[in-house]
Amino acid sequence: MKPSRHVVKHPKPKNPVESLANTRHEFGEHGGVNMSIEASTTFTAMHPDILADMFHGDRGPDQGGCYLYGRHFNPTVYNLSRQLAALEGTESAYCTASGMAAIAGTLLQLCDAGDHIVSANTIYGGTYALLHDFLPAKAGITATLVDINDIEGVEAAITPRTRVLYAESIANPTLRVADIPALADIAHRHGLKLVIDNTFSPLILSPKQLGADIVVHSMTKFIGGASDHIAGAICADKDFILQLMDLHTGALMLLGPTMDPQVAFNLNLRIAHLPLRMAEHGRRALLFAERLRDLGLVVSYPGLPEHPDHEMMRELYCSDYGFGGILTLDMGCEELANQLMDMLQNDYRFGYMAVSLGYFDTLMSCSGSTTSSEMTEEDKAAAHISPGLVRMSIGFTGSTEQRWRQLCSALERLGVMKAGARPGPKDRRRRVS
Repeated sequence: MKPSRHVVKHPKPKNPVESLANTRHEFGEHGGVNMSIEASTTFTAMHPDILADMFHGDRGPDQGGCYLYGRHFNPTVYNLSRQLAALEGTESAYCTASGMAAIAGTLLQLCDAGDHIVSANTIYGGTYALLHDFLPAKAGITATLVDINDIEGVEAAITPRTRVLYAESIANPTLRVADIPALADIAHRHGLKLVIDNTFSPLILSPKQLGADIVVHSMTKFIGGASDHIAGAICADKDFILQLMDLHTGALMLLGPTMDPQVAFNLNLRIAHLPLRMAEHGRRALLFAERLRDLGLVVSYPGLPEHPDHEMMRELYCSDYGFGGILTLDMGCEELANQLMDMLQNDYRFGYMAVSLGYFDTLMSCSGSTTSSEMTEEDKAAAHISPGLVRMSIGFTGSTEQRWRQLCSALERLGVMKAGARPGPKDRRRRVS
């Protein structure tokens, strides 16, 4: 079946940095320009009735600045959460100890035993395992995995027990772009919640503005930017965040994936330069993708006109930050993919063989045997994850031309490009904006 184009158009999203700049700044305890770290696990109530009100859910951070216990709300984490809400344009947010905690907590809050989820079939391997293995066995929640770009197929998978439509804004690792306005239209016509994982495209895509109900992040990646903290976030309306923190039925409160306040403080310092980092990740990824394409290699990147979702992304993205910092290069087989990565890391110092993404240096992994290894061979084939697919999260250390020479040297040694056939600055085609 030919994938359907999206049927709903939304206005061009506003630049999320404008909302973020207006977020109230939390001064430090003694007037410091950086907020203080609140390391306390428990908090004082000035009167006994206030303590009782907090346990009954009648008081909290938004009702007089009352805090109860660090697993519930922490001031430093809550401050970072407000910034994530501003970043995604949602009413509220809360940060978690990992991206998987954000995804699992969201889905468990939205679904009961016997409920059903329709999900994209191209998703992070950990999310796949959660939907395919863990939730059906442990919670009685089932999922149907579909081609998220086949809009008619998505709608056909909905059942009377479906509660959630789930997708990644840019799919890991195939880089297909979700038609968020069309998915939102389907979800809302059927009374479902549209949950979008925006890990690959902070600032670039604004799922809430495009119709999503809940946006989740692994802040371990681009938002953190230094591969030194595991962290996640859930961005949604205030009512849903309060549901997650409910003392009796809240998935975050009761399962306890609590973010450490030191982590929240450190991530808070990264938000201000996230726009600069995303723009440079995207600039370099586009340049490398164009040059690899010009060499005749099998490269995928949403910024290339040849990408199947390029025109749609141009309608939906914020052009200030490009098309993302990740590209894929299909080497045809796992052996050749591994040889390429081995050379690039150990001979040319181009980057590192490591999972994850959004680091300031380039990270490379063969997705089929690493971050998508939880998937069955049949599901990997259905998702078009080939054995030789190398995912590259393009960093910004070193000069662009230095890194390009290193990449070309490895490709020449492998015999996949002719010596001397390196496109350079003079050969580069006009950049697509």
